[in-house]
Amino acid sequence: MELYILSGETSGGVCLKCRHNTAGRHCHYCREGFYRDASKPITHRKACKACDCHPVGSSGLTCNQTSGQCPCKDGVTGTTCNRCAKGYFQSRSTVAPCISKHFYHEVYKVEKPKPDPKQDKCGKCPASRKKLHLKKYCKRDYAIQADILSRETVGEWVRFGIHVRHVFKAGPVKLRTGPQSLWISQAEAQCACPKLRLKHSYLVLGNNQEGRKYSGLHASKDSTVIEWKDDWPWRMRRFQRRQRNGRCKNP
Repeated sequence: MELYILSGETSGGVCLKCRHNTAGRHCHYCREGFYRDASKPITHRKACKACDCHPVGSSGLTCNQTSGQCPCKDGVTGTTCNRCAKGYFQSRSTVAPCISKHFYHEVYKVEKPKPDPKQDKCGKCPASRKKLHLKKYCKRDYAIQADILSRETVGEWVRFGIHVRHVFKAGPVKLRTGPQSLWISQAEAQCACPKLRLKHSYLVLGNNQEGRKYSGLHASKDSTVIEWKDDWPWRMRRFQRRQRNGRCKNP
């Protein structure tokens, strides 16, 4: 009122009880804790948006009046200071919620993950086990197409219940189509070399040695186990013809 009187009753009025989180003599800017949405006029009820500064990540609750950017602590980023910057990790401290990678490893004694001994022991299954050619066919005792039906562990062995669809090579063991057992040592089965999945069909080329504890077919990491393809019958018949023509020689 004094300003109004001193100005000759022409100006000096101050607005009271500003609405929609505005402040100032003419309610012309956003009050503390809010920032201006430039897309709306100051008289709009949503012209002033709350800063929503993160209570832990920010160093204050007042943001920039234009951009809405809150003041972030070291290592913290985001408009509301709600996440750690690149190269920083979240800590358990409210004073320094984000710390650098180097400091994180020093404080929390983070060790590099130790290699899985199982993976080291197994290694990678040789890619050559997936290749098929005449020489490999000749060196194997048997060659079959088989569906994998079941799996069970028996002592140090894994027994796969299979259904033999086709017998391309029988070797010294009598083979017929129908139910059969395929044995793989538990160590090799755990390493998935060869890898057999239930309800899948495979072309299996392997060797059967005498003196096995369990009767039936045996496979190992030296066997060739390939998921069945429609063109395998044609290739296997070609191998059979070459074997009959004496193209297979004893290794």
